[in-house]
Amino acid sequence: MRIRCALFLLLLFLSCGGRHQLVIGSKNFSEQIILGELLAQHIEKTTGVPVQRKLNLGGTFICHKALVAGEIDLYVEYTGTALTAILKHSPENDPGVVYQEVKKAYHDQFQLEWTEPFGFNNTFAIIIRGEEARRLGVRTISQAAQYTPQWKAGFGYEFMERKDGFPGLAQTYGLRFLDPPRVMDLTLTYRAAAEKQVDLIAGNSTDGIISKLDLVVLDDDKHYFPPYEAAPVVREETLRQTPTLRDALRKLGGSISEDQMRTMNYLVDAEHKDVKVVVSDFLKSRIKYQ
Repeated sequence: MRIRCALFLLLLFLSCGGRHQLVIGSKNFSEQIILGELLAQHIEKTTGVPVQRKLNLGGTFICHKALVAGEIDLYVEYTGTALTAILKHSPENDPGVVYQEVKKAYHDQFQLEWTEPFGFNNTFAIIIRGEEARRLGVRTISQAAQYTPQWKAGFGYEFMERKDGFPGLAQTYGLRFLDPPRVMDLTLTYRAAAEKQVDLIAGNSTDGIISKLDLVVLDDDKHYFPPYEAAPVVREETLRQTPTLRDALRKLGGSISEDQMRTMNYLVDAEHKDVKVVVSDFLKSRIKYQ
């Protein structure tokens, strides 16, 4: 009898949206690991729900498949990435239009909800060495195009394949290189450029290591890249099971500027600070907890 009562109470507790473990994932680069840890700490503080971290999972498609399959409950995605890589839609430059398009499509196709963007845009950044930019007077991708036939390029795996990646960029700007672009892990491209193994790379505009290595982001003067606003994407089933989660995520909307994200990335990548400490310090400065 006692066992039956205990089971009944447990089922009642779960059906009313009681606590269960949430699983948070992330892609395999520093900013994503920082944002995954930020979600975890914030959710633990605001909801009391225990969180399992599955950070550094892999690229976009791995994280998306894990979310759809229910292996994770939420992770941070970028609007332009969702639009072009997951949905296979053509690039669009208006941030509001892109957000609404991915929000509707993710709900209709995957039963996933895009919550409020954090407040910063992490666009692809075409990057060269600072010394080259100063010597040649190059500030834009169009200006760099006249020199690329003598340069070597290095790009991450996804950038070579994505609809908003290298093929379209090369066509838009007429880019040609001395050799076919080297395909390498995204985290290795910055050092490869600084050490003159390659001359031009595609990174992320909020990466703190860019200034540390005296690299320069070229202006996308033809506006090729769509907006990449970062926002948590969560399973709708998870939101139903955890009623307090939606409000917790809402509190993070607009809480991170590009400068603040770049600073956190710099602390982790350049100064080798512990991710958990960097995130904890940031949340204390930005969010008021009870």
